[in-house]
Amino acid sequence: MNQTAPSGEQFEITYEDQHATVVEVGGGIRTYSVAGRPVLDPYDLDAICDAGHGAPLIPWPNRLGDGRYSFDGAQYQLALSEPSRNNAIHGLLRWRPWQLCEHTTSRVVLCARLHPMSGYPFDLAVEIAYDLGPGGLTVRTTATNVGGRPLPYGSGQHPYLSPGSGPVDDCVLRIDADTRIITDAERQLPNGSEPVTGTEFDFRVARPLGATRLDDAFTDLVRDPTGRAWITLTGPDERTAALWVDDSYSVLQAFSADSLAGDRRRRSLAAEPMTCPPDAFRSGTSVIRLEAGDSTASTWGAQLL
Repeated sequence: MNQTAPSGEQFEITYEDQHATVVEVGGGIRTYSVAGRPVLDPYDLDAICDAGHGAPLIPWPNRLGDGRYSFDGAQYQLALSEPSRNNAIHGLLRWRPWQLCEHTTSRVVLCARLHPMSGYPFDLAVEIAYDLGPGGLTVRTTATNVGGRPLPYGSGQHPYLSPGSGPVDDCVLRIDADTRIITDAERQLPNGSEPVTGTEFDFRVARPLGATRLDDAFTDLVRDPTGRAWITLTGPDERTAALWVDDSYSVLQAFSADSLAGDRRRRSLAAEPMTCPPDAFRSGTSVIRLEAGDSTASTWGAQLL
């Protein structure tokens, strides 16, 4: 009897010296490397995906306080998937099997259907395309309302940039963002914002991370002439793992992995693209109202510089 990996079927893609592995469970990315050097921090084939490594966060990213929200005048209650903080976290598709829709040498497309359920009685179809090419890894998420009424939607993903070896303390970090969203210490829910200017969270000019602890969402993203905003992590090997987002993503979450166990602690930096901030289903901030039959798409990418 063949033993299945905890993350299900593994879908390999390659382009020249690039290699990536996309997984059935959660539809996430387990590995991405260039010439053997990790760009995204992997998890082992025989391991359960830990701390959201590479997972899509749909139909909302980050935390939702009390798991409770309203939409079009109706109240909804979701299961508390982060019970220690009385929150629902990171959506509803992280542990579900996704279906293979397309697979070529350098491209794989996975699909999932979120049928109406308690707390989210809407009908959503999702497709994620992973492509390797001259510009590195490109990830495009498309969501379609296949039901008969409007629905609330947000999305994100949870890759970790790799320093190559050693802790992130020895890395140089850049985050293209003018504003940090402030959260309370107990539940990590937003309670304000502040300009990063003059604070320890100003990484608009690349500088050493050192002992700085990050589990923060950044917004007012600073974009290059192509419309992309970036997080870059330069390791001791002087190679830079870089992640970019298009203009559909308004928030970047950075997490220095301080709460991870054992040798995973501060060994990578989560760089999470999000179309809306934490607790958005309650606040309504940047939540996409997806009408029946409509679709929305978001694109991010990663590369080794």
